[in-house]
Amino acid sequence: MEFNKNNVKTIIFIICTCIVFYLVLSHLATVASAISAIIGVFIPFIVGAGIAFVINVPMSKIEYWIFHRTEKFKKSRRALSVLITLFLVTAIVVLALYIIIPQIAAAMQTIANQLPASIAALETWIQTKESLITSLAGVSDKLSIDWSNIGDKIAAFLQKAASSMINSGITAVTGILKLLLNFLIGFIFAIYILMAKENLTRQGREVILALFREKISERILYICSLSNHIFARFISGQCLEACILGMMFFITMTIFGMPYAMLIAVVIAFSALIPVVGAFLGCLIGAVLILTVNPTQAFEFIIMFLILQQIEGNLIYPHVVGSSVGLPSIWVLMAVTIGANVGGVAGMIIFIPLCSVLYALFRTYVKERLFRKGLLETAEGQLDIEAEGVAPNKTAADDQSEA
Repeated sequence: MEFNKNNVKTIIFIICTCIVFYLVLSHLATVASAISAIIGVFIPFIVGAGIAFVINVPMSKIEYWIFHRTEKFKKSRRALSVLITLFLVTAIVVLALYIIIPQIAAAMQTIANQLPASIAALETWIQTKESLITSLAGVSDKLSIDWSNIGDKIAAFLQKAASSMINSGITAVTGILKLLLNFLIGFIFAIYILMAKENLTRQGREVILALFREKISERILYICSLSNHIFARFISGQCLEACILGMMFFITMTIFGMPYAMLIAVVIAFSALIPVVGAFLGCLIGAVLILTVNPTQAFEFIIMFLILQQIEGNLIYPHVVGSSVGLPSIWVLMAVTIGANVGGVAGMIIFIPLCSVLYALFRTYVKERLFRKGLLETAEGQLDIEAEGVAPNKTAADDQSEA
């Protein structure tokens, strides 16, 4: 091999990369701790970016529908769009709480009213088993059980548990305060992002165009645009699916005369924002609430839930969410399963649009390869993506002129 300037640079780069890789493997715990500390510092800004992305989905539609065809409020349309979106989100949350809190209070009152009767029934059962309790006491005397020693151990255990609960409570309060502070900082950061998203997008393109070659820049910009498009559609599809599921439960429970129909429908709709398995949490809450009124109806509710969940999980969810992100139904179910095993609830939420991005890129790659081999008349793998407003064939020169 000829040792020219470029080859020497390549060799030095490979050697340095190997050394860094070896050092990272040798001090993996230290590196992981450092990465965790760095992520901890940037958590408020990561949260803010996530909030901004979610709010941007309805905000963009509101800004388009209200201000697109008028020149009024040209300078303040973004601020007004943000305010309208925040007002609508807050109104939805307040309305949900207005529905949930009174019915939860009613359920707690029902439990409190039934508690004396339950205690009386327990006392009656204990009295009927008096002979069994007496015989057990005689057996314990024969076994020579040291009850005082057992009592001392129980007292020590309770004292230790109480101390641990106090420490855990202090830690929990500190964690909640830290979480609220991170959310507040992230929310403020999200508002800044929404107000200046065009400038931030333009600056990001300029950085990419400056750091990478033209073809690589085109590919990075295309992947970023595709990811933004698919994640936004996933959020819309997930919200639509949650509303459909909540309406299904409300209508069905109203038809069968089950209690707390509105409360349980709202709880299931919010819990259904967690893909596939979130509704099961709503089912548990609903079954407990109905159990306080009528145990038979609680059993009927579980059967009804299983039926509706099968309809929603196999028919509605894969088609609504799968079509919104361009991912076939079978891959939606696979993405949810893999995401749950890798990252729990967060993994389930992220993996569906992530797999959709990978699916779209791989599909485009396959179509391009077939086109180059003459097995396909047109490289049609990107046509549906282009129809949705994502332009993969935009050149770096075009991006630079727009910037």
